[in-house]
Amino acid sequence: MGSVGLLLSGATLFLNSLVLLNKANAKSAALLNLFVGTLQIVFPIYLLMHLGAGKWELFNTASIFFFGITYLYNGFTNLKGFNGTGLGWFSLWVSIMSVLWAFVNFAIIHDVVNGLLWVMWAYLWYLFFAGLVLGKKIERYTGIVAMIQSWTTITLPAFFMLLGIWQETVISNAWIVVLGASILYFVIHEVKAYVTNKRFQLFNQPELKN
Repeated sequence: MGSVGLLLSGATLFLNSLVLLNKANAKSAALLNLFVGTLQIVFPIYLLMHLGAGKWELFNTASIFFFGITYLYNGFTNLKGFNGTGLGWFSLWVSIMSVLWAFVNFAIIHDVVNGLLWVMWAYLWYLFFAGLVLGKKIERYTGIVAMIQSWTTITLPAFFMLLGIWQETVISNAWIVVLGASILYFVIHEVKAYVTNKRFQLFNQPELKN
């Protein structure tokens, strides 16, 4: 069920990326958000009720709520036309938590792939915050990032899980390269955006009068 739910999560992020790219209607996409979001609330609650005493099972299961609540929040916001700042501030909180999840995977669990996945998700949730709260005009870029992440961080990993090969060394090594290349692309974009903004500010400074 976890792999199937992850696959549906990838479909939802894919559809949301199309909304950001102005290729799909937000209200129609809200239905899938509500459906998958509900699944990702009910399913982890069921898991929590039947978990053993292992702390890592609890740690991994708790993170599913990040996605479930985001999809529900996004679905209701788009369906009812709510102001998006609430979703934006929630996204900032999840972005910060994602950084912590990445740190735990890198430093304690020593899982590089999952650590990189959480770095990717932290960045995407931050973009939601930047667009919805800070008012940055980054809908198209956020849509591109969401599209990339829908395949590289959710859909294809879920597909490999269904095939039973996600833990294979070859797949893990290949995915480190894929995720690393994606992160490098995001970093280059941010550096270019920063340089462009600095140049714009420099050339648009008011002239000093003698």
